[in-house]
Formats: sequence, C-alpha cells, structure tokens
Amino acid sequence: MDNASEYASPRWGVHPNGGLLLTAVFLIGLGMAGTTPAQTRTAPPDAPGIGSDDGVQLALLDREERTPRRPRPEPSREPDQESWSFAFDNDALVPTGRDQDYTYGLSFSYTGRDVRDAWYSLNPVLGALDRLVGVDGRAPESIEGHSIEFGLFGFTPENKEVSTPIDDDRPYASLIYLSQSRVRIDRRENVAWHSSLTLGALGLAIVGNGQNAVHKVIGSEHAEGWDHQVSDGGEPTARYTVARQKYFDVADNLEVKSTLQASAGYLTEARWSLSFRGGRIAEPWWRFNPELTSYGDGAARDNGGPSRTESYLWGGAAVVARGYNAFLQGQFRDSEVSYDSNELNHMILEAWLGYTQSFSSGWRLSYVLRGHSSEVREGTADRNVLWGGLIVAKTF
Repeated sequence: MDNASEYASPRWGVHPNGGLLLTAVFLIGLGMAGTTPAQTRTAPPDAPGIGSDDGVQLALLDREERTPRRPRPEPSREPDQESWSFAFDNDALVPTGRDQDYTYGLSFSYTGRDVRDAWYSLNPVLGALDRLVGVDGRAPESIEGHSIEFGLFGFTPENKEVSTPIDDDRPYASLIYLSQSRVRIDRRENVAWHSSLTLGALGLAIVGNGQNAVHKVIGSEHAEGWDHQVSDGGEPTARYTVARQKYFDVADNLEVKSTLQASAGYLTEARWSLSFRGGRIAEPWWRFNPELTSYGDGAARDNGGPSRTESYLWGGAAVVARGYNAFLQGQFRDSEVSYDSNELNHMILEAWLGYTQSFSSGWRLSYVLRGHSSEVREGTADRNVLWGGLIVAKTF
C-alpha cells in the first residue's frame, strides 16, 4: 500500500495497467457492435422515370393500390412523469451483521420526459458522449427512457475506533453524485442500450457526518477516521457508462438477460453479466436493471412499470475486469491511505439475489443481497464484500 508521500501524482488518467485506455477502446467497440451497412436499392438501367410516361405512373399507382404498404408501428411515448424510487444500502442488512467496506448508501431517482428537459439535466452532455462512441440512435423508432439519480455512499475500514490512518485496511472513502441515464430499446431485436453520466465529489465530510449521526442515535460505535478519507476535503470526479443488454424470452414467467457494460472514470472497468427474473411479472424487461448497479450508483434507478400486482425473484452474476478504482487508489489529490494498482485484484466476481413485490396501487418494494470477491490482494482488507439493500418505488 502507498502513502501520500510516495504517490502524489494524479491517478484518474492512464495507469500502469492501461485500464482507462482499454476501457475507452471497449466503449467504442461496444458502441460499434451490431452496426450493419445501410442497404440501398438501385433501379435497373432500363427502368423509366416516374414522370416520363403517364401510363407508367398509372401502372405504379395501380400496383401500390393492390399491394398497400403495412403501416409502421407508432413508437411508445415516454410519460412526462413516470416513477420515482428510493434505495437504502447498508452492510448491516445482511444475516451476518457487518459494518465495513461498502458501509452504506442512499439514493433517489426519478424517471420520465421531465428528467430530459429539467434545468439540471445532464442529457445534452450525455447525448454528445453517446454520439461520440456510436450508441446514439440505435433504436430511433422504438422506446426511449430517461432517469436522473441523486445519491451518496461511503466506505470504511473494519476498525473504526482508530483516529489515525490505518495502512493495512481499506481507506475511508465517499461519493456524492448526480447521475443522468438514457435507455433505447429495439423491440424487434430484444436489445436495450443503456448509457449514463455521473458527476460527483469525492471526500466530502457529509457522508461521514451522516454515518456518525445515525450511529449516535442507535448506539453504535463512532467512526473516528473520516478525516483521513480519500481526497479528504472534496474533489470533483465523473464516470461515463455504456451497456448493451440482450433479452431472452425463456418462458412466460422467466426472463434472462445478458449484459455487456463498460465505464471510464472513478470506476474504470469492463464487465459481462447474466441475470434472471422469475415469477409473476407484468412490467417490460427493460425497466428493471439491478445488473447495472455499481456500489450505490444505480441502486435506485428504475424506469417504472404498470400498476399491476407482481411478485418475482431476481438475481445474477458478473465477471468484472476493473482497471481503476478511485475509492481505493485515490484520484488527483494526495490521500493519506491509498493502494497502488499492483496491490489490487483486477478480476472480480459479483453476485446478487433479490425479491420484489409490487401492488396495483403502483407501489413496489424490493430487497437485495449483493456481494463481490476481494478487491485487495493481501492484508486486512483482503476479504469478500457483502451488503444488503432496500428499494421503495412508486409508479405514477
């Protein structure tokens, strides 16, 4: 593990393992996936022009009348206000009762056309990035959805009674963020393209102060080391994410999705996941996407659904190739506790299992258990990470 005096250079850009460069290439490749050359029709050399002869025009009109064109299906219009959802993550929401690593997160999301046009919307910037990597316009005549999310989350070491830096455990770290996302669905191919842009700040005191305020109320131990968190005092950060999902209609009560995802920023990675949802399902397959969650980012993002009773089990697993993690490695500012790239595991396995119950009134409740393999190669921080989450959502 490295301290500030040894590694004071910026780390958000290119690292020795080339993670950001590889992920950028993967993003562009992901955007180009599925691109097919445009088909053009050429008339025979001896074909007359439409206006060259009245008889030819009448023949063409008669042929069109006998073989009318099939009307194109109208694209579904996104409601101005579709749904909202609130998510609460905590490592205490697991059977073993933990209080370390990814310790808690809070997030609120809102979906609908109003999100696209709001004054605080990041959609213009997100759209420009989507055009740059080639994912914009993938389904121009199909469904498009927008959502925005506000949230925060934090990380702590195992021993929180120590007020001095702990060099052999994971550092304190936090993020406060605003995230904009878009989804385009090609119903003919059962493919969905997701993209998101997250802007935030690392190292602000509000996350640690919030944790200690709650701990004081419930009588839990006070976390003494937040003054030594990554980028302490605050530092801007960002992340851009693209994902391509393929849906498989296995049975009436079972859905399966395969997802390729890549991101560049405070988490720079590429991942592949396989997820399922089984039970009494009413909402479309593209609306519920727990496989796109990274820590607290995306935990509350839900594009709503019909106001009908549902009850289903969901879960999945992912293989992650992570090139850079600002919550462990720090960013531009010096951090008292941080890890170098060669001290981290860059191949990580993730898994999740959850249950959702929704009601005809539009309310929806979910619980999820999430975890992943160790991010640190050795020392006290070399342990698997596990946490639970509660999600409350309402469709308008």
